[in-house]
Amino acid sequence: MSDIRRREFITLLGSAAAWPLAARAQQPKMPTIGYLGAGPRQVRSRWIAAFGQRLSDLGWIEGRSVAIEYRWGEGRNERFAEIAAEFVSQKVDVIVTSGTPTTIAAKQATSIIPIVFATAGDPLGAGLVASLARPGGNVTGLSVQQADLAAKRLELLREIAPDLRRLAFVANIDSSLTALEMGEVKKAASALSLEIVPLEIRRREDIAPAFNALKGRADALYVPSDPLINSNRPQINALVRNARLPTMYSVREYVEAGGLISYGPNRPDLYRRAAELVDKLLRGAKPADIPVEQPTKFELVINLKTAKALGLEIPPTMIARADEVIE
Repeated sequence: MSDIRRREFITLLGSAAAWPLAARAQQPKMPTIGYLGAGPRQVRSRWIAAFGQRLSDLGWIEGRSVAIEYRWGEGRNERFAEIAAEFVSQKVDVIVTSGTPTTIAAKQATSIIPIVFATAGDPLGAGLVASLARPGGNVTGLSVQQADLAAKRLELLREIAPDLRRLAFVANIDSSLTALEMGEVKKAASALSLEIVPLEIRRREDIAPAFNALKGRADALYVPSDPLINSNRPQINALVRNARLPTMYSVREYVEAGGLISYGPNRPDLYRRAAELVDKLLRGAKPADIPVEQPTKFELVINLKTAKALGLEIPPTMIARADEVIE
């Protein structure tokens, strides 16, 4: 082979070897979802699994067609802001949040990147959207109607404990959403002639002293859903057991861990529907045009083992209505 032919052959080989690299370089960048979780991952593992599975069903397979960056705020508002800023600097394609405080942090960090809240207690009252039908801006998602369910929860609690007169309410007094729910609880309590005993907390260190001050002051307990409360679920569950009071929760995970009763939206269903909103955004829809959705599935969960330990007789009619009974 002549020198000229040899040089042409080597050049051809080099060009052929470069083809796969060039092809890879021309492939579109995989979209990235930034997930900003309010509490520790273990509290929301089932919800996250539902979110990921629905994304996969819609063709967004983690690591293959979409990247998901998970970050956890551990119930600290300052951490929410740090994570939101990190996602903005990374230029993620969509930010998914859980709860009102995380969504507020994300909205304050960006007015451009689309934001989907998988759960928010009162998105309109919190200023997350301009209206539920037409959110405007870069934020949409799912409302859990947290405050709206307060009256129903008190009715259920009264059905279990007909002698109930004084109800303690665990209140993160730095949370506007908790304040809204407490207002609804007070309104419902007034109609039932119940006295509300607030247990005020601001940080983890306040929880045990608040419960210690509860002794002899209440006949039952109401635990709302809040990032600070959810992040300290094991401690709160232990304190509730020690207090030996009938306790109402808004999420079933507390009841699965030994709590008495919960009533609220089916959270995995909300996260599946959040994945559907993310799918729309990744395919070009605008958050301003996607209405905020309401829960369609509510669940009543009762732990009969806990009821027995507390000496409570759950009415058969309530057991028949329950979505799940833990024995």
